[in-house]
Formats: sequence, C-alpha cells, structure tokens
Amino acid sequence: MSPGFLPALALTRLLAWLGRRSAPAVAASVFIGLALPPFAALAKPLVVPTILALLVLAFVRTSMAGAFTVRRAGIAVLACAWVMLVLPLAMGLITRLFGEPNAIVLALIMQASAPPIMSAPAFAALLGLDARLVLVTMLGGMALTPLTAPGLVFHFSGGALALDPLALALRLAAVVGGTMGAGLLIRRLLGLKRVEAISAHLDGLNVVLLGLLAVGLMDGVTYAFLDQPGFMAGLVALAFFVSLLGFGATALVFRAVDPGDAMMLGFCGGHRNMAVVIAATGAVLPHETWLYVAAAQFPIYLLPVVMLPLARRVSAAGRRKA
Repeated sequence: MSPGFLPALALTRLLAWLGRRSAPAVAASVFIGLALPPFAALAKPLVVPTILALLVLAFVRTSMAGAFTVRRAGIAVLACAWVMLVLPLAMGLITRLFGEPNAIVLALIMQASAPPIMSAPAFAALLGLDARLVLVTMLGGMALTPLTAPGLVFHFSGGALALDPLALALRLAAVVGGTMGAGLLIRRLLGLKRVEAISAHLDGLNVVLLGLLAVGLMDGVTYAFLDQPGFMAGLVALAFFVSLLGFGATALVFRAVDPGDAMMLGFCGGHRNMAVVIAATGAVLPHETWLYVAAAQFPIYLLPVVMLPLARRVSAAGRRKA
C-alpha cells in the first residue's frame, strides 16, 4: 500500500460525506467566516480563483445534451430578458421613490443590473437539480451585461457611476472562454462514465469551493457587525427582501416550466454577481455600498437550506416521471 493511499482514501470519503450534507455545510461556512475573521482575511485573495474553479466544475459536471431544444432555448432567451432588463428596470423605478441616489440605492441598482451569480450552476448541483438551463441563462446574462448594465447603472444612479462596456465585455469573455475550455477539456479527458462515477465526490468539491468562497466574502464583515450592529442587521434584512422579491417574481413568471427549472431561474433572478459590476466601476464605491455587497451574500448561502426540502421533492417527482 503506497504512503499516499490512506490520505487519498480519507479525502475521497470526506468529499462524498460533504456532498451528502451540501446545503447545511455551505450555510455553515458563512458563520465560520464571521466567527474566524483571520481565516476570512486569508481566504479573501482566493475569492476570484474560487469563482473560476466553480465555473470550471460546472462545465465538467453539466452535460449540455438537450439544453438547446427549441423550447429550452426560448425559455433561456425569455429568462435572460427578464433577469437582465425587466427586473433592473423595475428596481431602478422603485429606487426613484427614495429620491437622490445614496450609497445603498447605488448598491441596489448595481445588484439588479448584474448578471446571475457564476456559482448558480454549482447551487443547482448542490440542490440536486438540473443545471443546464441555469447555466445557459447565467452565460446569457453575462453576455448581455456589457449591453445592458452600463446604461441602466448610469441612468438610475443619476450619472454617479459609469461602466466601461468594452472592458466589461473583454473581462467576461475571458472568464467564460477560459473556464468553458478548461471544463470541457477535463470532461473529455475523464469521460462521461468517470464523471458520473465520481459525482458524489464532485458534490463534495462543490461544497468545499462554495464554502471557501463564503468565508472569503466575509472578510471585514464581523468588525462591521460589531461597529454597527443595527445598520448591518438592516442591510441583511434588506438583502433578504430584495433576494426573495427577485426569486419569487421570477419563479412566478416561469411557473409553467419544469418546477426545478423555475426554482433555479428564481435563484438567478434573486442572486446577482455584483463583483462584475464592481470591477467595471474600478471598485471606487462608498463604504456603505461595500457593506451591502457583503450583506447580499447571506441570502445566497442561507436560502438553499430552506430550498433543499422542496428541491428534493421536485427532483424525486422528476425521477418518477422519467
């Protein structure tokens, strides 16, 4: 027996164990980041590489066979239009009720204009749901972002924020092209049967990456809660409200499609990749805007725990139909 056999066996068993407890494990990582600020500070530089790794893993795991039927393509187009145009316009009009844009209004406009989070396919896998439609919708949202976000953000922020469409497009193209190429290459090298055989371990790896991302995003949040507990609690409550509003409205609009797809489209509608828009602004933002970005991570990581029982029923119903 080789010296590395037992550690490797323990690692594979740990990944499989984590995969079976995915949603609670990922939710717990948020509180680990809050409880251990030095750990969160160490994990923060790994946020971008972790997001890229999650996207590569999504391409490794997701077979696109059947994703581009006429019906699915039509649903994806409608979902992209809803998520990237209708919801941002609605949020922009709502923020007009608050008068002149302030730091929190800017955050809400940026959130609504951003594409779905790149980890959306990873959360679909975590919940045991089909990731094909959500992956196509997420990629479509990223493709539309340079066309929609600059005008929406500039208009509803009263000119306070301006995005560079070309820089944004190039950045997104590099992310999508690089991760797609790497993911499809790994999938081809492993082979479909091997990917299916290690699905439980890939679930565990998904959990590890999502957990590492959550911990890194909590950097500085603990001290913000200690310094301004009432303000931070209000931001978290607002983040949950906005997330649930986008989730519920989207799931309702697409209620006629497959229940699992409707649930994950709702996830795309309620959870946005604000980092893309932040990077395009040059990351020059008010302190309160940054705090809202951190608060917006709580619904992303905690709502899947609530969604898990329903996702399991939806998945079981789908298997019975099949």
